[in-house]
Amino acid sequence: MDIRSSQRTLSTAITVALTLMATATQAQDSQARTQSGIEEVTILGSQEAARKLPGSAHFIGEEQLRQFAYSDVQRIMREVPGVSLQIEDGYGLRPNIGIRGVATERSGRITLLEDNVLIAPAPYSAPSAYYFPTMGRMSALEVVKGPAAITQGPYTIGGALNMVSTPIPLEYSGKILTEAGQDSTYRVHASYGGRSDNGFGFLLEAHQWQSDGFQSIDRSDANTGLDVSDITAKLSYAPRNSPHEVELKLQLADQDSNQSYLGLSDADFAANATRRYGLSALDNIATEHEQTILRYGYDVNANLSLTATAYNNTHARNWFKTEGVDLDGSTDVANYSGTGWANVINAVNKGEGLGSFSSDQLQAILDGTLDTPAGSVQLRSNNREYFSRGIQFGANLIAELGASTHSLRMGLRLHEDEEDRYQRNDTYSQRNGQLSLDAMGVAGNAGNQIQSAEALAFFVHDEISFGAWTVSPGLRYEDIDQERVRFKDGEQRNYRDSRSNSTQVWLPGLGISYQVTPSLSLIGGVHKGFTAPSNSPGVEEEIALNYELGARFQEGHLSAEVIGFVSDYDNLLGQCTASSGSDCVIGDAFNGDAATVAGLEALLTANLSDSASYRLPLTLSYTRIDGEFDTDIADTAFFGSVEAGDPLPYLPENQLRIALGLETGRWAAYLSANYVDDVCVRASCELYEQTDDSLTIDLSASYQLSPALNLFARAENLSNSHDIMGRQPYGARPNKDRTLSAGIRFDF
Repeated sequence: MDIRSSQRTLSTAITVALTLMATATQAQDSQARTQSGIEEVTILGSQEAARKLPGSAHFIGEEQLRQFAYSDVQRIMREVPGVSLQIEDGYGLRPNIGIRGVATERSGRITLLEDNVLIAPAPYSAPSAYYFPTMGRMSALEVVKGPAAITQGPYTIGGALNMVSTPIPLEYSGKILTEAGQDSTYRVHASYGGRSDNGFGFLLEAHQWQSDGFQSIDRSDANTGLDVSDITAKLSYAPRNSPHEVELKLQLADQDSNQSYLGLSDADFAANATRRYGLSALDNIATEHEQTILRYGYDVNANLSLTATAYNNTHARNWFKTEGVDLDGSTDVANYSGTGWANVINAVNKGEGLGSFSSDQLQAILDGTLDTPAGSVQLRSNNREYFSRGIQFGANLIAELGASTHSLRMGLRLHEDEEDRYQRNDTYSQRNGQLSLDAMGVAGNAGNQIQSAEALAFFVHDEISFGAWTVSPGLRYEDIDQERVRFKDGEQRNYRDSRSNSTQVWLPGLGISYQVTPSLSLIGGVHKGFTAPSNSPGVEEEIALNYELGARFQEGHLSAEVIGFVSDYDNLLGQCTASSGSDCVIGDAFNGDAATVAGLEALLTANLSDSASYRLPLTLSYTRIDGEFDTDIADTAFFGSVEAGDPLPYLPENQLRIALGLETGRWAAYLSANYVDDVCVRASCELYEQTDDSLTIDLSASYQLSPALNLFARAENLSNSHDIMGRQPYGARPNKDRTLSAGIRFDF
C-alpha cells in the first residue's frame, strides 16, 4: 500500500466530510432531537447502564470524582477491579495502565479514548501514551472489558478506557476550582458555558497545573516537577425542533516537566527514596498537543440515530534525558558504545563491576564523586512528532422483533497515524559532580525514521433482550497496514531501508446475562481479543481467547459484583521501547508464545447507615490475577530466558482497595486504603527484579459553605511510606510521599 498516497486520500476525505457535516445542519426533519449532546461521546453514560451491560463495565461519574478531587488518573483507576498499574513519576503524567493482565507499560495495550476518539499519540504505529489527557478536567471515566470491548478497538484483550471531557452545560453556568499543596503545587480549573434557546451552545475551559515535585536532585537547584496548561473550547448547534446536532471541539495542551528515566540503586533508595542522582539534572520533557473533533448527530426517528465524527490529533514531544555512560573512556558521539544506566545500577545492586570499574567506582559515578572522561555520558534528545486522524461513523437502532428487543450498534472507522522520530545524541562528562557538554551530536544520529499505519475497523454489536435473558453477539474486523522507513545523512533524510507488516483479523464475541431475580443477575461471555503487532516483519499479532463468568446483585443501597476471567494467549507480544528498560532495539517486537492469565474481580458498594441525617458509603474493590508463560522461550533481548510457569511481569496477585465515607448535610469525609502485592519486573524474577508490596492511605474532607461554595482538603499517602513501585527503565522508583493540599470550588 502507498502510505503517502493513502494519507492524501484520507485527508481529502476528511475535508469533504467536514464540509458535509457543517452543511447538514441546514436540513430539517419532523423528528426533533431530545438529547443534549451527541451520545457517541460516551460508551456507557451512567453507572446504571454499566450495571445492565451483559459484560464487565464501570462508570466513574463527576460526583464520585469529587470525593478526592485527584489529578492523577492512576489513583482514580485503583477504584476499578481488574486494573493493574505501574507507578513511574508519582503524578500520572504518562501512566502505565493494564486491564486483566495486559502489559501496563505506557498504557500501550489498552484502547485509550477521549470522548470516544482514539487519543494515544499514534494508536496503531506508536501506541505508548507519551501524551495522556489532563485528568483534572474530566467529568467521567468509563472502563469496558470482556465482550463489551469489541465496540472499542484495536486493543480488545484487556479493554478500553474512555475519558469524558466537560460537557456543554444545559444552562449558562460555570465553575472555578483552585487548589494549593505541598511542593509548591497549584492547580486552577475554570469553565463557563451554556446553551441558548436558538440552539447554540459553547464551553470555554482552562486547566493549569504546576508543581516543584517531591524529589530532589543531587547538587542541583532544578526541581523535579511539572507545568501543564490545558485549554478547551466547544461549540455546538442543536435547534430545538431539529433532529440535527453538530459540535466542534478544540483542545490545546502544553507540558514541561523535569522527569527522568534514571532511578536509584536499592541501597540509595533505602537511604533516601526521593533522591535523584545529579546525572539526571538536565532531564526534561516538553510536549505540545492539539486536538480537533467535529461531530454530527442525526436522529432519524425515535429508534434510529446516526453519527459521524472527524478527528485530528497532533503531538510533539522532546524528552532530553541521560541514557548511559561509556566506562572505557572517551568516545566520539557518532560511535558511542556505552552501557545503559540499568546495567550500572544492576551491577551496583549485586556488588559487581563492569569492565575495568569496580562496584565502588560505579557507585562513585552515581554519587558524583568520581569524574568521568570527556564524552563518556550520553544524553539524548528524544524528539518525535505524531499525528492521529480519521473519520468514524456510528448507527444506533432499537427495534422490536416479536418478543425480543434489539439494541443494535454499528461502527466504521478509517484511520491513519504516524510517528516521526528525529533524535540526537549528545555527550557530556561529569566533572566535580556537574554535567559538562563535550560534543553536540548530529540531528538524526539517535533515530531518524518514520513509522506509520493505516487501518480500517468495523464492528456490529447487538443486545437482544427477551424475558429474563439478554444476549449480545458482536463482531469486529481490523485491517491494518504498518510501515517503517529509516533515513540516513541527518536532516537530508536519504533513504536507508524500510519494513512493513499487514494484519487482517476477525474478532467475534458473545455476552449473556440472565436476570435470576429483580436483584440478582448472572453474566458470562467469550470473545477473541487482539493487540496490533508492530511493523516488524514476521511478528504475529497478539491473540487471546477471553472468558468471563460472574454475578451482579443490586438492592437498595447495596450493590455487588463478582466476575472471574481467563485470557488464553496464543501469542503474547513483546514490544521494545525505551521505557521498558530492556536491552533491545527500540521498535522491535518479539513473540512470547502461549501464556495464560486468570483472575477474579469483586466490587461492593453500600451505605452502612440507616439514618436519614447521614450516610456511611463503603466501597470495596478486590482483584486477584495469576499470569504465567505456558512455554519455554529462548533468551531474547526483551523477555530474557523464560521457562513455562514463569510469571508475567508487573502483575500483582492481589489488590485491595477499601474506602469509607461520612456524608452529612454540609460535611463529607472519605478515607481510602489501597494495598498492592509486590510484582516481578521480569519473568526470571531474580533478586533486584521485584517491587515492594505497598499500602497507600488517602484522606479527604469537604465542607459546603454555601450552595455555590465548597471547601476541600486532601492528604495523599498519609503514612508517608516509601516503596519500590517500579524498576523500569533504570532503577528503583518511589511512590509520591505524603502530600497535603486544600482548595476551593465555586459553582456559579
